[in-house]
Parts: sequence; C-alpha cells; structure tokens
Amino acid sequence: MLKITEKENIVVSAVIVSAGNSTRMGGINKQFLELDNMPVIAHSISAFQKCEYVDEIVIVTRESDIEEIKNLINKYSFTKVSSVVCGGATRQLSVFNGIIKTSNDAQIVAIHDGARPLVSVKVIEETIKAAAEYGAAATGVKVKDTVKVVDDNDNIIDTPDRAYMRFIQTPQVFDKKLYLDAVASVENSKDFTDDCKLLEAYGKTVKFVDGDYENIKITTPEDIELAENYLKRRRDNNA
Repeated sequence: MLKITEKENIVVSAVIVSAGNSTRMGGINKQFLELDNMPVIAHSISAFQKCEYVDEIVIVTRESDIEEIKNLINKYSFTKVSSVVCGGATRQLSVFNGIIKTSNDAQIVAIHDGARPLVSVKVIEETIKAAAEYGAAATGVKVKDTVKVVDDNDNIIDTPDRAYMRFIQTPQVFDKKLYLDAVASVENSKDFTDDCKLLEAYGKTVKFVDGDYENIKITTPEDIELAENYLKRRRDNNA
C-alpha cells in the first residue's frame, strides 16, 4: 500500500496487458518466449510483484493463454495476482476488462505492457508517485534523434524541437475513477491505442516521468537478443 503522507494510504492495482496477436513476431506468442530462462511475461509480472507500492496485479491475456498464465503464476509464486481475465477486441477494451476486475478499494491503476519485461521497480514507483500527486502519469525517455514530420508524399514539412519530444513507454498510471470517467465520456474510447491519449482527449494533463532506455517492448525477434544483452549487463554491474 502506497503511503503518500502519514495520514493517507493509497491502494494501487497493476493491470498487465498481454492480449496481443504477436503479428510482428510471425505469430509466435512473445509473452512466453524465454528471456534469461524465464518467460517474457514473467519478467513483467515479477517487477510489479517486487514493487512495495503495488497491492494487486490483474493479468489480461488471450482466452487461449489463460491456463498457461495461471500455471506460470503458480510456478513463480506471484502472490499479488488476483485475476487473469480475457482481453477484448481492442487494446483499450482489454485494459478496461482488466480495470473492472481490480479491487473496489483500488484508487490508482498502473497499466503496463506485458511485453516490456525490463521495467524496473524504480520506474514503477516513480510513476505511481507522480500519478498519486497529479492524477495521471506516464514514463518514457527523451528523444535522442532529430524528428521530422512528413506529408502523404514523404516530403519533410517540419522539424519539431526534440527538446520537447518524448518516447512514451509503460507503466502509464492513473487515478482509477478519472480513467473510468474518461472511458465513459470520450467518443470512441474503445479505439484508443494509448492510455495517455485517452486522458488527453478527456482534457486531463498527464505528467511525464523520466524512465529508462532499457525498458524496451519485445516486438520483433531481434528485441529478445537486445533484452538478453541488457540483462547480462545488469548482472555484470551487480557482480
């Protein structure tokens, strides 16, 4: 339970979404690929299991994967997992399916991609604290390269100042009531592919939290090799 002040306790639920179809993996279910002798999704769950601010974890997955996820939870003793639920037709519907299964006492929901297995406990904690203060927060990193805007013919038409550009990652963390109000109020909310964008459409400012460049999303087979290298470097640094 997160204690913001000596007088205030906040219940935090994490919703880990792993209901995608792994199209860019050639149909291979990336959630169960081995990464350092443990499935990708297990790494993601483990980070939230270790975070003392997180009271509960809800997993959202494909119906065909529910039993395998449950077996994985038992194998690794993920005691904070309260539910494993079926995803929806869109990412936003999958997130919603997870949120409505969180505890009635939950005041903050932390939404995370199951395919981001290298998220650190520190990043989770900092993003939760920001959301507890501001109502909405998301982690990410500063853009290193120059960004160009092109038209329909691939002609460069603008160069935004990269000092104001950010790559957004997860977790994205929100006041639970605020999030559900946005879902109910924003037109076509089920079609949003980014939770921040949904809150922005509702008129809510989302606080940015500096994150970690290693918090990559496993999207292609090459990402597994990159993640392995990051994990090896972490072990070497802690040796």
